[in-house]
Amino acid sequence: MEKRAGRQYRCSAWRRRNLPILFLFFFFFFLVFSGAASAAGNGKTHARRINPGRNSSRSNSGFGVQLVRRGDPQRVTIDNGIVAVTFSSPDGDVIGIKYKGIDNVLETLNDDDNRGYWDVVWSKPGDQRGPFDKLRATDFRVVMQDDEQIEVSFTKKWEPSDATVPLNIDKRYILRRGSSGIYMYAVLERLEGWPDVDMDQIRVVFKLQQKLFHFMAISDDRQRVMPLAKDRITGRPLAYPEAVLLTHPSNPEFRGEVDDKYQYSCEDKDNKVHGWISEEPAVGFWMITPSDEFRVGGPIKQDLTSHVGPIVLNMFTSTHYTGKDLNTAYRNGEPWKKVLGPVFVYLNSGDTSTLWRDAKEQMHTEVKSWPYEFVNSEDYPAAHQRGSVVGQLILRDRYINERLMYAGSAYVGLAIPGDVGSWQRDAKGYQFWTQADRKGRFFIDNIRVGTYNLYAWVPGIMGDYKYSVNITIQPGSKMDLGMLVYDPPRNGPTLWEIGIPDRTAAEFHVPEAYPTLMNKLYTNHPTDSFRQYGLWSRYTDTYPRQDLVYDVGVSNFFEDWFFAHVVRSAGNNTFRATTWRINFDLPTVDKSKGDYTFQLALASAV
Repeated sequence: MEKRAGRQYRCSAWRRRNLPILFLFFFFFFLVFSGAASAAGNGKTHARRINPGRNSSRSNSGFGVQLVRRGDPQRVTIDNGIVAVTFSSPDGDVIGIKYKGIDNVLETLNDDDNRGYWDVVWSKPGDQRGPFDKLRATDFRVVMQDDEQIEVSFTKKWEPSDATVPLNIDKRYILRRGSSGIYMYAVLERLEGWPDVDMDQIRVVFKLQQKLFHFMAISDDRQRVMPLAKDRITGRPLAYPEAVLLTHPSNPEFRGEVDDKYQYSCEDKDNKVHGWISEEPAVGFWMITPSDEFRVGGPIKQDLTSHVGPIVLNMFTSTHYTGKDLNTAYRNGEPWKKVLGPVFVYLNSGDTSTLWRDAKEQMHTEVKSWPYEFVNSEDYPAAHQRGSVVGQLILRDRYINERLMYAGSAYVGLAIPGDVGSWQRDAKGYQFWTQADRKGRFFIDNIRVGTYNLYAWVPGIMGDYKYSVNITIQPGSKMDLGMLVYDPPRNGPTLWEIGIPDRTAAEFHVPEAYPTLMNKLYTNHPTDSFRQYGLWSRYTDTYPRQDLVYDVGVSNFFEDWFFAHVVRSAGNNTFRATTWRINFDLPTVDKSKGDYTFQLALASAV
């Protein structure tokens, strides 16, 4: 698991208020910022930069979309002349994707139900961990079909006698004429009165051909040739199962490196496209997520992307980097229904140096097309059935400026009604976020019908904002909230401050990784070096005899404040809590004006 952390401290005078803690808890005593400490085969392991270009995937546009059955009643294929996707029927797993002369880009060494599938990690209340439920359906039908498009559905109605997760399931797949990929979404529902359950993870998984896909890309500066799955098997497990030291890799250039799927996580707001490239033939396989409305925990929640396998994920719900504070518990017969997706599984071909750039361009096309007009579900509203909200967020803090200030670059969003900051714990409803301009002006569109609270936070400013009035969205509504004023929590003038309250630890000291425990992807990386394995042990190396002491006015938090508040190694795999000390001069204390307040801005990840 990834560990990263940061704190921002402020001490102010006058009346005492409750300390505003911005969110979350910690694991292994790691306090970690949710905003980033800003995420095989033969060939070089350095990060390859992929140049601009266009692919050659969009061909055969004159080929109509077809539903094909080839004598096997347990298989059904949809084909548009560019891609042909085969499903198990009626289960609804993706067992084959044919593209550009490759009979199946998915791993044919795996069983049919272990190639492309949905799954849920669920448990009954009190159980530590339940099984993976792969959401196998019991019925198949064609929702619509013509020469332009086909949409198919795999459904299951839950029965009390079932040993599966108590959900009604409708898995949908859409193939369109001329499209180099397949759209997929699911409608999941639990009815009122159904059994209590925890659903900690809901995701989509694709496992690609190991002999073909060796190069992974998650962002412009996080891409490289990757180890093989068997390299992890022959490696040495480290402090947790996901982290493995590669001791006998197929490619000797990986020897001595660490592989850990959590090292490839990223914030949801940046998690729009990721995937893998095959060099021969030159083909890309990409997961494109055009909207975050169905994700959980807000825009800066981190989650998994792609990792060694080769595996491509889309995480719709997970307790990664939040723990059980993310509300994934359904109690007292609580009903729930949610549309997850659609997302787009995109395939492209051409020169390998063009495939990443082309995938990004396709991602922008999908984002601009949201919400899709071609989805055939009454649970998925089109653009004209949604609403919008516009307004301006203003800051009022007379200790910074006597005048009102623009809340520039504020994150503003709608989520289900709750307490201030509750959007960070929400895993059940839809969320709609944007970032304000430099004058604090924001516009949120394509909002589903419903009742919401408006939440916001401003990088560099303490606390969370919540608009006091519920916002009800109707079809076609356009709501202008005007000017909203945020009064950050403050009890007096600032005496001193350590760090920047922006939900990142980017400004603090991130130590170098151990040379024997490195992932070379992050060597000298400008923003993601905190993802290196084992950095928590560097605290003991940095402060071998006593814990961190910070002298206000003398120390520099860029160099003198460790990015994670961690435990100290006491040897023999034992650890001790640490106590950090902040020294500052306060010549006089005016008790008549009240107590002094110590404020912390925290964010953390498990």
